[in-house]
Amino acid sequence: MRLAVVSHKVCWRLDGSSTGYATDGGFPMQIGAISELFDETEIVVPVSPESRTDGLLPLGGRNMSVKELSVPAGEGLLRKLSIPFWLLGNCRSIWKSVKDADAVHAPIPGDVGTVGLLVALIQRKPLFVRHCGNWMVQRTAAEKFWRWIMEASAGGRNVMFATGGSATPPSTKNPKVRWVFSTSLRQAELGRTVPREVPRDGDIRMIIACRQESKKGTDVVIKSLPEISKHFPNVMLDVVGSGSQLNDLKLLARSLGVSHRVTFHGHIAQKNVIDLLNRAHVFCFPTTASEGFPKAVLEALASGLPVVTTKVSVLPVLLGNGCGQLLDDANPESLADAVKTMCSDPEKYRTMSLKALEAARGYSLENWRDLIGQTLRLEWNVSSLSST
Repeated sequence: MRLAVVSHKVCWRLDGSSTGYATDGGFPMQIGAISELFDETEIVVPVSPESRTDGLLPLGGRNMSVKELSVPAGEGLLRKLSIPFWLLGNCRSIWKSVKDADAVHAPIPGDVGTVGLLVALIQRKPLFVRHCGNWMVQRTAAEKFWRWIMEASAGGRNVMFATGGSATPPSTKNPKVRWVFSTSLRQAELGRTVPREVPRDGDIRMIIACRQESKKGTDVVIKSLPEISKHFPNVMLDVVGSGSQLNDLKLLARSLGVSHRVTFHGHIAQKNVIDLLNRAHVFCFPTTASEGFPKAVLEALASGLPVVTTKVSVLPVLLGNGCGQLLDDANPESLADAVKTMCSDPEKYRTMSLKALEAARGYSLENWRDLIGQTLRLEWNVSSLSST
């Protein structure tokens, strides 16, 4: 089968890549894994005319090619207003790619993926959609539309995945909408078997990695440092990620007199994030936002890090085997108590670290690929998606 993937993910030309293109984030790994299910895969994406090399990963996979679209102009409202004009120049390319394909994949949220989804429905192509945003909360008209169309069309040749996880299905309106986890870690990257040991000298290093926005909990972690430092005088914190709250968080650290304990790294490449996780001892994520499937938590577990987080969305499922501490309230006092208790008991810490490694192994990219493949074969009533 030939698959067309229609996505808003901007790519750049890159010499040395098997397709000649690259992009950032987890997209290259996930699309590469999906391509292993099919005979051919065409990636239909906007390609920037600008030059860029930092933070990019080659886009490649089994018999993969890229069809270039132009990049929609502007951001926010300006981008929305420009999409009708963008369609005039790009809709024919999307229509032809879908027409030539045996099946279509449309990752959403995203305007380009939405166009691919609608064209696939019009052409009655076997379709699978991955909702990669926050399925449980819809604030905008676009978010409400994505949920509505997935619930309205799921079933048969239209396979709908919502990223996340829970004991209850994603939709009470249509049980054909399925949960799927999110990952970019191969089994080889989950090969660590030796658990972490808490430092005997008490030099604890904490880390939080996320978008630095309100409700993500970075302010709670910073506010916990004065209390934790009473027990662990050399405690340090790495803050990874950029966002609108970053400057406010730096001011908060200064006002509390803990700026010498906090390193703000901003947005960095995934490899550098993994390096920081490997140096840390506790991953903190006291979020009160409604999360989808926070991959940073999974990466922390794969590094053997016990996690302190809240009972939000899929997080209780991820920590269900005892690989961390779930907070009833996202406040500095609760977080400080959890970190102190965890790191004051070497045996408890080691057990949590071992369970973190065990939990992460169930979420490999290969397992993710096989879950999607098994579902597609069942719903599309085919014995194989590939001829080999």
